[in-house]
Order: sequence, then structure tokens, then C-alpha cells
Amino acid sequence: MQDTRPEVPRYDLRLRVALILSFVMALIPLAHKMPAIGPLPSLGPFEAEPFRASVMAFCLLICIILQPLGQDRGGKARSLGLLADAVLLTVGLWACWRFYVDVTAMHTSIAFFEEWQAWTALGACVVLIIMTWRIWGAALAIVSSTALAWFLWVFRDDWVQAATENLWLVLDDGVLGNVTDIVLSTVFPFIILGAMLEGTGAGGSMIRVSYHLMRRFRGGPAHAAILASALFGSISGSAVANVVGTGVITIPLIKRRRFSPEFAGGVEAAASTGGQVMPPIMGAAALVMADLLGLNYLLIITAALVPALAYYGALFASVIFECRRLNVEVAETVEADLAVSAQDWSNLILVVAPVLAIVTSLLMGMSPTGAALSALALLIPLSFLNPEVRRRPFALVVAFARGGLSFAKLMMAVGAIGIVIASMSSTGLPTTFALQLDAISSSSLFMALIVAALGCIALGMGMPTLPAYLTIIIISGSSMMALGLAPLTAHFFVFYFGVASAITPPVAIAAYAAASISGGNPLRTGTEAVRIGAAIFAIPFMFTFNPEMLVVSQAAADVGPAAVLLVIFRTGLMIWMLTSAANRFDARQLHRWEIALRLALAVALIVPAPPVHWVAIVVTLGLVVWHRYWPSISAARGASS
Repeated sequence: MQDTRPEVPRYDLRLRVALILSFVMALIPLAHKMPAIGPLPSLGPFEAEPFRASVMAFCLLICIILQPLGQDRGGKARSLGLLADAVLLTVGLWACWRFYVDVTAMHTSIAFFEEWQAWTALGACVVLIIMTWRIWGAALAIVSSTALAWFLWVFRDDWVQAATENLWLVLDDGVLGNVTDIVLSTVFPFIILGAMLEGTGAGGSMIRVSYHLMRRFRGGPAHAAILASALFGSISGSAVANVVGTGVITIPLIKRRRFSPEFAGGVEAAASTGGQVMPPIMGAAALVMADLLGLNYLLIITAALVPALAYYGALFASVIFECRRLNVEVAETVEADLAVSAQDWSNLILVVAPVLAIVTSLLMGMSPTGAALSALALLIPLSFLNPEVRRRPFALVVAFARGGLSFAKLMMAVGAIGIVIASMSSTGLPTTFALQLDAISSSSLFMALIVAALGCIALGMGMPTLPAYLTIIIISGSSMMALGLAPLTAHFFVFYFGVASAITPPVAIAAYAAASISGGNPLRTGTEAVRIGAAIFAIPFMFTFNPEMLVVSQAAADVGPAAVLLVIFRTGLMIWMLTSAANRFDARQLHRWEIALRLALAVALIVPAPPVHWVAIVVTLGLVVWHRYWPSISAARGASS
């Protein structure tokens, strides 16, 4: 029997302290939404002022402890780093305290702000920018810094009032405004749920079962990686966490089948990235999308289903074409460490039951938060079905704390996004940008989409999907909708390209994580991930120009089921043409003219005009038949002559 126990690793002192603080911090938003249970009263909901301020203060403290400045240096540099961290922490905690005190006072009296309050607001923004740079890299920090500089320039004559009121002491569009509230109330339970699922020990069982189901395919472990990543990624909502969680097992197995390290890492990175678009959980950005659009989350995941299945179908096709190119055959034996035991099948209950609980809760009309809490309440007792959890119940405590740790890191990025939102809303920059974008695109929706896609990819490099999605939809969403795009379609388009940034070089954070496991070149791994997952860049254009693909859209209701099925069929053909061209192989090696023709057909299949896509359908089917059967016919004729 395989070892399915949830690992409780040994941590250094700094990480132990961060985990303890994360555990305590995670109890606050959990208590905020937890209803009364039997005789136990409900502690929440808490007032917004102490709730948001206390969680942000905890998260700042956790991140500074987790990644102190100068941690890898000694002597004077280390001392200066500790001093700098002490200053950052003091400024941040003071700002959080003043947020609680001043915003509470504003409810009962007229507020007149002083200069020291403005400096407090600016100090809080600087602290969040520095911590975002430290945790998530330069991209989001630079965007936030630029937004803050623009804000100060616009309000240079009245910066005290503007900085205090618009940046910090406000509950709607400030740093601790609506987006922070959405993340605390809606996203947090799903992050904890994903961490708890990982801590139950079901991850390894899921990989072994996936391999068992895919063992008759040529790709074997590559197909298993795609299936496991789709399941695990839809729960974790993080591409990097998905790569680390499943890749440590799947990537070495893929390499055993004669695939290159770069291809092995690319498959895992592309599959892990797609977990964020796979229902029913999808990740933080989809949850925020539902709140921003004012739509039921069940509608969001229903709309996401067909595009997500199309993307994973494209990944399966890419592996099949690569297997044909390398002439990889089905493995005759199963590796001993991948044999499936009865406990592995039992552990799948720990994944399936919470997902079913979420879907059932949503169908019953519960909020996403209520659905996540229901799944969490179900998962905890079910986890004791795993005998290793019964032996090591403390693993669940560690998993809960690690979920809080992930959330603390995310809150730094959310704070930086709050700076962007506050600057945009108070200066009117989105309106100005929309006018400029309209002028650049000359009323062309296609050009507006290209600008938005490039912006998402650029901003998403090295940071979570949620900040990239929020930044672009705030800046360019209004202009995209002004050109005729439905709000749901516009948000999904931006969301998809925010997800795609995780595998797009030169940063390609998911590909870099996979390369660290495969031993391949990081940049080439990113290139392979883009080649394997090329469909993630085409599918958004398909559902944008053919919105009936999002089956719950108004367009789908207007055209009827036959038109929806036609779009799905066209999507399948488009994926076939695109993935075979990207792999330069189908039933046999493709010539250059075939690659060019297939790429052109993939574009034509996206075009909504019937004269164009019907011709493309006919030519595509004819090309497939010719490619598969003409060499055999020619050989037979040559033999007979």
C-alpha cells in the first residue's frame, strides 16, 4: 500500500511563527462568516472597520516575518534589514489602527483631515507597494507606484484631503475598500478549502487514480498530469501551487516516457494553469468576477464549462500529437509507486464530496461563501477516513495555517490593487483611457481586445491572476463594453488572458516552477508550455466573437441550441488545427505550407460570419481526410503500378 499520509514537515523558527500567526489570522474571516451552530452563537459578522484593519495588520506582520529584508545576508546588512522591517511594520500597523479609529469616528461626526493623516495614508501605500514587490515581484508594484504617482500629481494642490479620504479612510474604493471586502468574505473560504484538501493526503491518491485511468493512452503520465491538474487546480486556484502539488510526481514520470524535460515541465505548467478556468471552483478571480457583475456564481461556472473543457481537450490533443511524433507507445507495465490501492479510491471521496457539496449548495441558492463553508464543514470529518489523518490529526491544523499563509501573501497584492482602484476612481483615468483606446482602435473591437490581452499578459507576469484581472478590467473594461461587448464576455476575456500570463515568457511563473522540478531550461519550458497550451490564447477570441459559446449568455438564448452546438463543433476543429500546427505533427509530420494553412483555418473558424466559417469547416474536414488517407492511397497506387 502506498504512503498516503499528509506530510507534516519540520519548519524553521521563522516559518513556525508565521504559521502560528496565520492560523490565528485565518480564524478572523472564518468567524466573520460562520453561522451559529447549535447552542454556539455566531461571532460575526464583524463591523467593517475593525475586521478589515485587523486582518490587513495580521497579514502584513506575517509577510514581514516570512520574508524579512536582508534575510540571506549577515552583519550590518542584516541589521539594517531588521531596522527597515521594523519601520515598515510600525507604519503599517499604525495606519491600520488609524483606519479603524478614524473611519469609525467619521460615522458620527464631520471629519477634517490633517497633514499627518495624509502622511499616514501615503505611508501605508508605500508599505504595501514594498511588500508586494518583495512577495510578488516588480510588475504589480510598478503599476501601483505609477498609479500613486499619477494620483498625487492630479491632486497636487489638495493632496492632504485627497490622499486621506480617497486612498485610505474610505470603505468603498480605497485600499481597504470593496475589493478587500470581497476577497475577505468570498475568496478566503476557498483558499482555506484548497489548503485543507491538500492537507488530507488526497493529492497523491488523485494522481495515482488519474494515472490508472490514463494508463492505456500513449501519453500515460502526461495525460494523467492533465487530468490530475484539472481536478486539483480547480480546487487550489493557484497555478504555482498546482505545479508544486502534482508536478513533483507527474513530471519525473513524463520524463520516463522519453519526453524532454522542457516538454514534461511544459505539460504540467499548461495543465496547472488551466485549473483556474475549470469549474466548479476556478479560483479567486472568478469569485470576484461574480461579485463585480452582480451575477450568481453558478451562472459564472456554467458559462466557464465549455471553454474550460475545450482547453483541456486541446492539452490532450497536444500530448497525442507529441506521442505520435516521438513514436511513444503504451507502457506495458505500471510503475510500482503508481499502483492504485483501495485507500486511494477511498481518498477520492475527500475531493469529490466537497466539490459536490459546493455545486449542491449553489443550486440550492446559497452564496459562494456559504457553499465553501459547507464543503469545509464536510471535509473535516471526512478527512478522518484516511487512516494517516487519524494518526496525525495535527496535519489538518498545519493545512489550515498554510491556507492562512497563502491568504496573507495574496492580501499584499490586494492592497496594491486597492491603490490602483483608488487612483483610478478618484482621477477618472479609466474614462480617459477608454477615450484613448477608442481612438487607437478606431472603433475596432478586435484592436481593443488585443490591447487588453497584451495588458493582461504584461501585468500577470509574476503575480496572481486576481490582481492582473482586476487591473485590466478596471482600466479597459468600460471601453471594451462601449464597443459592444457584453459585461460577462468582457470579464471572461480579461480573466482568460490573466490566467495565460502564468505560462507566457519571459516570466512564466508556472513554467519556472515546473522547470525547477524537471531540470529543464526555464525559458524553453515556458516556450513549450505556450506551444502545448496555445489554445488558451485562441479560446477567448472564440467566445468573444461567438458569445453563444458561454451557454448562459443572452446570445445563446437568442440563437438557440443548434447554433451553440455549431460553435462547439467549430471550436473543436479550431483546436485541432491550432494544436497540430503548434506541434508540427498530426498523423504525420506537417509541411510548412500545411502549418500555415492550419493556422489560417483556425482563425477563419473563429470568424462569426457564416460564409467564412462554413468554408473553413469544409476545407478543414477535407484537409483532415487528405492528410490521413492520401499518403496511403498514393503508396497503394505506386505499388499497383
